[in-house]
Amino acid sequence: MTQTAIPYVFMRGGTSRGPYFLRSDLPQDLDKLAEVLIAAIGAGHPLNIDGIGGGAAVTTKVAMLSPSDDEWADIDYFFAQVSVEERLVDFKPTCGNILSGVGPAAIEMGLIQTQGEETKVRIRAVNTGAQVEAKVQTPGGQLTYDGGSQIAGVPGQAAPIQLSFMGVVGSSTGAFLPTGNLRDSIQGIEVTCMDVAMPLVIARAADFGLSGYESAEELDGNEEFFDRMEKLRIEAGLAMGMGDVSKSVTPKFGLLAPAKDGGTIAVRYFMPWKTHPTMAVTGAQCLASCALTPGTVSDGLLNRPNSCPAEIELEHASGTIDVLIDFSNNESFVLNSAGLVRTARKLADGYIYVPKEVWGGS
Repeated sequence: MTQTAIPYVFMRGGTSRGPYFLRSDLPQDLDKLAEVLIAAIGAGHPLNIDGIGGGAAVTTKVAMLSPSDDEWADIDYFFAQVSVEERLVDFKPTCGNILSGVGPAAIEMGLIQTQGEETKVRIRAVNTGAQVEAKVQTPGGQLTYDGGSQIAGVPGQAAPIQLSFMGVVGSSTGAFLPTGNLRDSIQGIEVTCMDVAMPLVIARAADFGLSGYESAEELDGNEEFFDRMEKLRIEAGLAMGMGDVSKSVTPKFGLLAPAKDGGTIAVRYFMPWKTHPTMAVTGAQCLASCALTPGTVSDGLLNRPNSCPAEIELEHASGTIDVLIDFSNNESFVLNSAGLVRTARKLADGYIYVPKEVWGGS
């Protein structure tokens, strides 16, 4: 054969999708692994025509699973963000939407046995060290994707997957506020640099001359805004101790505006070179934490909840997402855990083929 066959399960996780592999079925060397993933996804072409990617950042994501040697976790989840038009792979971030499919995929792959009506899967996000407990529906001991839960950005209904995130503060930079400040002025814009599940640079939409209610398509067509945002993001990355982030998808970028449809606050989230069509699970945790924290750029944009846990409803480009934050706020904001409900669905399984000249297999 002139190609190497690699077993996979193809899953939608939340509002993203991609292949889920056993980590042991892939090269251990990260440079070689990147070459294999580029070939599998088809990176380097706007349609990913020579791979299974979908021509958008939410469809060029990869999950790699293995049994965990961590005393708390059942499964190690290693994430890769493959670029669409560039032949690049970023192993720095994690993805909460793809994480939504880790529990079902682990069951599909035989890494986890079902535990009755509901199966708890404890997941360690290898990229960031975050701990996540996923509750997967397994009525009668059988994995099901059927159910009545609906999430914005995904048609139809499916079985709910409850995610509880722990250990997410400072997961990438080691600090809740990587610059040490609740607000910084960068490139003439006031921002909050925060690291909860995903490092973000967060600004008010109005400071860019935006309403914060623009569609993803409208924002993607605003080249002037993206140029300003990217310059700000790169400078903020240095201030956050993340080095040169010009070729990294982190830190991400977020915009805030007052809610207009009954939610807590309106948000827009960037991946970072395109507008997210919905909302990332990791980004949602960070934006909700910013909304809850006095002194950040969220001041004056919302009626801040006082009860704990606090339910934060984020209005995004395609609907809403609810984040349940367990926190304390005595001398400073401390996040204990964040909970969300997502759905997932198995789309296909079998083998992905990459040229033997890329990798001959193990």
